[in-house]
Amino acid sequence: MVSRSYSNLLELASGEAPSFGRMSQRIPRVMTVAGIISDLDDDPCDSVCSDVSSSSVPRDRTIIVANQLPIRVQRKTDSKGWIFSWDEDSLLLQLKDGLGDDDVDVIYVGCLREEIHPNEQDEVSQVLLESFKCVPTFLPPDLFSRFYHGFCKQQLWPLFHYMLPLSPDLGGRFDRSLWQAYVSVNKIFADRILEVINPEDDFVWVHDYHLMVLPSFLRKRFNRVKLGFFLHSPFPSSEIYKTLPVREDLLRALLNSDLIGFHTFDYARHFLSCCSRMLGLSYESKRGYIGIEYYGRTVSIKILPVGIHMGQLQSVLSLPETETKVAELIKQFSDQGRIMLLGVDDMDIFKGISLKLLAMEQLLVQHPEWRGKVVLVQIANPARGRGKDVKEVQAETSATVKRINDSFGQPGYEPVVLIDEPLHFFERIAYYLVAECCLVTAVRDGMNLIPYEYIISRQGNEKLDKVLGLETSTNKKSMLIVSEFIGCSPSLSGAIRVNPWNIEAVADAMECALEMAEPEKQLRHEKHYRYVSTHDVGYWAHSFLQDLERTCRDHVRRRCWGIGFGLGFRVVALDPNFRKLSMEHIVSAYRRTRTRAILLDYDGTLMPQASLDKSPSSKSIEILNSLCKDKNNVVFLVSARSRKTLSEWFAPCEKLGIAAEHGYFLRLKRDVEWETRVPVAVADCSWKQIAEPVMKLYTETTDGSTIEDKETSLVWCYEDADPDFGSCQAKELLDHLESVLANEPVSVKSGQNIVEVKPQGVSKGLVAERLLSTMQERGMLPDFVLCIGDDRSDEDMFEVITSSVAGPSLSPVAEVFACTVGRKPSKAKYYLDDTVEIVRLMQGLASVSEQTLTVSSGL
Repeated sequence: MVSRSYSNLLELASGEAPSFGRMSQRIPRVMTVAGIISDLDDDPCDSVCSDVSSSSVPRDRTIIVANQLPIRVQRKTDSKGWIFSWDEDSLLLQLKDGLGDDDVDVIYVGCLREEIHPNEQDEVSQVLLESFKCVPTFLPPDLFSRFYHGFCKQQLWPLFHYMLPLSPDLGGRFDRSLWQAYVSVNKIFADRILEVINPEDDFVWVHDYHLMVLPSFLRKRFNRVKLGFFLHSPFPSSEIYKTLPVREDLLRALLNSDLIGFHTFDYARHFLSCCSRMLGLSYESKRGYIGIEYYGRTVSIKILPVGIHMGQLQSVLSLPETETKVAELIKQFSDQGRIMLLGVDDMDIFKGISLKLLAMEQLLVQHPEWRGKVVLVQIANPARGRGKDVKEVQAETSATVKRINDSFGQPGYEPVVLIDEPLHFFERIAYYLVAECCLVTAVRDGMNLIPYEYIISRQGNEKLDKVLGLETSTNKKSMLIVSEFIGCSPSLSGAIRVNPWNIEAVADAMECALEMAEPEKQLRHEKHYRYVSTHDVGYWAHSFLQDLERTCRDHVRRRCWGIGFGLGFRVVALDPNFRKLSMEHIVSAYRRTRTRAILLDYDGTLMPQASLDKSPSSKSIEILNSLCKDKNNVVFLVSARSRKTLSEWFAPCEKLGIAAEHGYFLRLKRDVEWETRVPVAVADCSWKQIAEPVMKLYTETTDGSTIEDKETSLVWCYEDADPDFGSCQAKELLDHLESVLANEPVSVKSGQNIVEVKPQGVSKGLVAERLLSTMQERGMLPDFVLCIGDDRSDEDMFEVITSSVAGPSLSPVAEVFACTVGRKPSKAKYYLDDTVEIVRLMQGLASVSEQTLTVSSGL
């Protein structure tokens, strides 16, 4: 449930027109030729480029949104104006290159790395749009600081890397003002997107945890927006994620996407578990695609690690500067008889630099023969965040390096070389080429492409082979030691995987890498190279956008409308033939009809599933009695519960018909005998002796589960069990029971938190047939039929009711209302949201009957 504190945050559901920032003119939605802006903004054909002939098919356009634009910014020497250039290292730019210029037209939305004065923002926006197809998002410095260095880096980033905010020093306690800044920035991003989007045609691809609530703003403005989101960080387990005070807000916002991408199955599994445990949502895999049903929309889950830009890396390998740097490093290390081990990490608390250094120290202690021979070069990239934790890591790293070098250093030899200044990309590539082994020992990392870069670099080229002194025919080799806790680990099966916290194990892995036979190193390298070279950034981007297009394919045929306030906003998407039951419509039909059949399920329909006390309220009894007293009505309660329970609960309802245990037992009113129309063979319940021991086994091993033994059926209920474990056990139990009861006259069905065994040929559909045929025998052809239920067992009733239209058991002018509870795939034509609406509907019908009785008695 969304907290009241955020219900009106930023007027998310206010319906007000968005504010469009500071641009002097509205940015057109269409780019014709690069740098030339079309004036066709309001033209109905504005999604087609003006320089394309009418017979041509327009290119797909994708709006890529991220915290930072792939742009480098530099102030001109005269301090008047700016110089802009592409940032070749940006994943967003590499993504576009990977897609290919001919396949997709890309517009970028994001922030710049430099602060732009408000007086210059309009001009900068125009230049970036014309020259780079970039739409900059300008944030006030204070807001940006609270958004990025505050909520993103102090709260979300540590938590997503599994750090609990146990104290102010560990991850930082939740600060509501920082959260509000985060939402404000996401709203500003949404406003910028609204200026350029063509919602009918464009795809929007949002990147990373900085913009997790952005999908809600976009979905509210355009219910059918084609929206994908990719999370580049880990997603924590539900036990960690649930500590976040705004946990439901973020989940619901993400679920306003059409496709959500993760690097690994672990991260996706954690997200799905959070949706299950905190929002009560279930997911299923259909033909290889994982989907979550969310208010009629299917939110797809994509699991695919990002790749590297092969073209860029190979071009850097061909630079003369790279060859020169490689020659320098060979002279510095190889010619001196040194073997280089390499670490490349950002300077932050999750990269495990200090653990790696301790493992190096352990190696030198355990294996003195490597002293003077092996060198660990640790490249420490500048930290992206700032704060006490970064300073502590820097201090600890420097102190550890000094201690190791003081203990094991020799004249002309330092076992650890720390490089804590920014390096050019070609310099880093040169280190990859010379390093015998690359170590990535992060304690938690979203993906980490360092191992991929290392593998491609070690493949080299002919010129570099000469510099390295290798024969052209020589098979290349590489060795990787990777942490189990980084996203690229599952895809590198030839790497030595380690637990970075186990210092001794990492030291042993170093020893193994140094001692491994050359043919083994070559085989591992070949295996890795085949994977990395074929699963590059282009493969990743193509795959994601292809799945996004598939997921959004049926948008046009859905009827959509938004519901909810604040960050609880969501869109209900309906099939054109499936609609919400209008109270006015059904009451009107009820007033003008004279012979009515009403079939009602109980649990989940008249009584909420979550209620602890399942017995009917006095209000429900009163409503049912009002309906039953109307001589024009035949009212039937159709339930899976036992006849004993139903008899006790509904004793006050004299004229209420009841079908117990899915219709095995029926009675038309209170004072008549129960009857059954089931064959004698089916009435034999000897099968319980087989099924009950199996259910008991699962009950003993599944805490919170129970068995309900009815006269003709057995039900295993796991409503109070752990949702994930209960669901898993239910699937196993279903298979087990189907196996042992294969030769018995029973059927095994799964339902809402239950697995049920009941006689074959028993269904709620038979109850509907029985009621209609009885009324027909009495000369009563219903001209009004209402059937309401909430789960799979009620679908049989819906099918019978809808198939009876225009049949002999109904009046030719009968109005039929088959209604399910909640929006979900159903044979019913109508739905109502919950039991509250069902009760309100029944109360409305009962009021009409009471008015009719009052008028009749008055006459």
